[in-house]
Amino acid sequence: MRRPARRPRSTNCCGIDRRVRNDTPDPVPLAQALIRCRSVTPADDGAMAVLEAVLAPLGFACHRLRFGEVENLFAVRGESGPHLMFAGHTDVVPPGDAGWTADPFGGEVRDGLLYGRGATDMKGGVAAWITALQDVLARRPDLPGTLSLLITGDEEGPAIDGTTKVLDWLVEQSKIPDCCVVGEPTSKVVLGDTIKVGRRGSLNATLTVHGTQGHSAYPQRADNPVHRLVRVLASLTAEPLDQGSEFFEPTTLQVTSFDVGNAATNVIPAMAVARLNIRFNDLHTEASLTAHLRAALEGEAPRHGLAISCSGESFLTQPGPFVAALQGAVRAETGQEPKLDTGGGTSDARFIARYCPVAELGAVGATMHQADESTPVAELRALARLYARVIEEIVG
Repeated sequence: MRRPARRPRSTNCCGIDRRVRNDTPDPVPLAQALIRCRSVTPADDGAMAVLEAVLAPLGFACHRLRFGEVENLFAVRGESGPHLMFAGHTDVVPPGDAGWTADPFGGEVRDGLLYGRGATDMKGGVAAWITALQDVLARRPDLPGTLSLLITGDEEGPAIDGTTKVLDWLVEQSKIPDCCVVGEPTSKVVLGDTIKVGRRGSLNATLTVHGTQGHSAYPQRADNPVHRLVRVLASLTAEPLDQGSEFFEPTTLQVTSFDVGNAATNVIPAMAVARLNIRFNDLHTEASLTAHLRAALEGEAPRHGLAISCSGESFLTQPGPFVAALQGAVRAETGQEPKLDTGGGTSDARFIARYCPVAELGAVGATMHQADESTPVAELRALARLYARVIEEIVG
């Protein structure tokens, strides 16, 4: 295929041509087609069929995996190593009731911006990766290695019937990848300024303190659970849990609810309940934090209950060849020196990290989950070119 003149070439450690490309296929039409699917979790509304229709002609074997109400897709091409997987999601949060100047499921392009729910998080990223595949495979149909995509419809929801169950299936099929790129919108100001190499864990706890109900005029005849719970929370929030670690910010503990369900002003209640959320770094685990909370309760409230829900442990992909390859691709394509970051909430990368090195690299996330969610068309096209570099850097 004849290619236009380019800037002087540079090569990576494998001798792959790293020239800046300006003829990458356009990801915008595919992103529009995905946005027009009203795939609010757990609905699919045809999104997986849109992807399968593009991937199958590229030689990908497409496996539609439905768990519960959730549609998932695993598509794979090749059988040799290395195996690079892209993980993403086509489900979106609801658009809300107000604030949109464009149809949230219209995929409108206006003034250089692509509007729609999922334009940033993360139908745009999925479209950019598949466009990158089209570009790379058109130029290098004999590309070695294995390429795959794990696309779920349950990332924005409970995350029960999505990535975790597909990963279980991949274990059964012996198709676990060597490394994985998650297309979450990780860039903060400009494309490529941030690569997320880890995420904090998230733990929710319900603390219940039992007392003895009584008249507030006769406190000696009662045991006030509110006072006990206040002291428990004061001890938990008095000092930070840590000062952070090499790649992580300090752990945070936030009390999110305090309730006694007491409508009377002269009655000491029999029970008090508090809820809290802990976003924790690699200095802690679910087990260690549970022990910390239980110790605080036992010190002030002999009669208590503790319920824990942990949506994921913290994880960290240590700098190495995989992370270096991503950094090199970002430098070559964008000129940015990407920061290795672990901030923000959680993502499905926390599940994939149990099996292989994983990092998140994607668009600027300034408008995700907002009214008038949008992404610049130029940035979406640049993201596709960046992903093409990543594919060649790792698989080529």
